[in-house]
Amino acid sequence: MRETGNRAVNALHRRRIAGVCFLLAVAGPAAAERLRQDPAAIVDAVHQFATRETRLLPGRVSVQVGGVDERLALPACAALDPFLPPGNRLWGTATVGVRCLDPTPWSIYVPVTVRVEGTVLVAARPLAAGTRLEAADLAPLAADLTQLPAGVITDLRDAVGKTVATGIAAGQPLRVEQLKLPPVVMQGQTVKVVAKGRGFVVSAEGRSLSTAGEGQLAQVRMANGQVVSGIARAGAVVEVAY
Repeated sequence: MRETGNRAVNALHRRRIAGVCFLLAVAGPAAAERLRQDPAAIVDAVHQFATRETRLLPGRVSVQVGGVDERLALPACAALDPFLPPGNRLWGTATVGVRCLDPTPWSIYVPVTVRVEGTVLVAARPLAAGTRLEAADLAPLAADLTQLPAGVITDLRDAVGKTVATGIAAGQPLRVEQLKLPPVVMQGQTVKVVAKGRGFVVSAEGRSLSTAGEGQLAQVRMANGQVVSGIARAGAVVEVAY
């Protein structure tokens, strides 16, 4: 009788142990999963950060975030903090860092691609050096600005009326350094120097030592041999402020 009772107790004990083991087997992976950082949350944090930081860029901005390797098994984080590493710029191919502030510190770097769709101005025909640009010389072209050289011109007002410094092939985007202002003061030209100060304005003639466009710096030798620098203005005028 006692042996039968012991067998029953042992059987019950084994069933309880088996039940506990089953619960651990089922709950174990789920619990471990809760302790790991969701990669999708990292990607979402990076996307929000990059979108916010690029909202003032010209053109239509799109942000694509690279994946996060799930094998990293990072600890779950209650406070994700995206940041831009030193030397990085959210333009074209870039990298965004994400660090965990709580409870377990860690950091990871995620690749990001930023595209900026805009309109640039290209030469509508071959433009020789010395050509003074008119609107008909230019044509708009939709392009990803991040894939073009720095200084491309997107506004007609920044090109029309300026002179081509070096030849530009048809279809080539115009850059700021390829254009120059038409000269309003020529080297060797007699110019009017207007000196302005607090409560006075005086003028005298001198000879320009340089060629300059509107708003550019020009040097002038005065009749007494003194050399002054001022801002070139239309009508062969150089303004000097005191």
